Amino acid sequence: MNQAATPSPRIALVTGAGTGIGKATALALAGAGFTLVLTGRRPEPLQALAAEIGGDTLVVPADVSDPASVDALFAAVAQRFGRLDVLFNNAGGWSPARPIEDVPFEIWQQVVAVNLTGVFLCTQAAIRLMKAQHPKGGRIINNGSISAHAPRPNAAPYTATKHAVTGLTRQVALEGRAHSIACGQIDIGNAETDMTAGMKTGVPQPNGQIMVEPTFDAAHAGRAVAYMASLPLDANVLFMTVMATNAPLVGRG
Repeated sequence: MNQAATPSPRIALVTGAGTGIGKATALALAGAGFTLVLTGRRPEPLQALAAEIGGDTLVVPADVSDPASVDALFAAVAQRFGRLDVLFNNAGGWSPARPIEDVPFEIWQQVVAVNLTGVFLCTQAAIRLMKAQHPKGGRIINNGSISAHAPRPNAAPYTATKHAVTGLTRQVALEGRAHSIACGQIDIGNAETDMTAGMKTGVPQPNGQIMVEPTFDAAHAGRAVAYMASLPLDANVLFMTVMATNAPLVGRG
């Protein structure tokens, strides 16, 4: 009697995995049967999460804005697993709220380096690996934001980078077709993380008011990413918005 072959593990890499949406997504992907690669700048939360997930989870601290660090990250993935099935470009950063004319150039560079250049560098490396592996192909999911649709007051660096990520998502979705590489974007609005803690006390609105905004459990965003990741490569969620039901996005403007 022939025994059924053991299915190969599906490998998923999550950037910015140590906290917030990255952590929630890593847990959801693990629950969906993926083997995880966790990366971020701080090793401690990555190691704690890896211990929680267990299995063959790989921790590789890296700075996604640094080309050499990204190269080392993907070399570690290739050496350990020989392939990559899903990349979740989640690492990102915010900047202090201020009018665009008062944004220091250094702050602009920092936000662009992580939110946009980091996505670009990781996407490049993922595509190279996905094209070379057998069978070839894979999926790239970008963490956009509802700020990719509508800006918040005094958030020029963040808004600009998230709009740019949308363009990059479309470009990769187009170029990936010939290589069985799907690309999509999840735009998350007000998931409860350290970044959204201020919403409980009130944040500025376009009309000048300060308003408390509702949030939702980040685990729901994680499960949404896991759904996108679990699709066969002949299907793709190009864009998905997951937001607090009563968030004011729909009424902006």
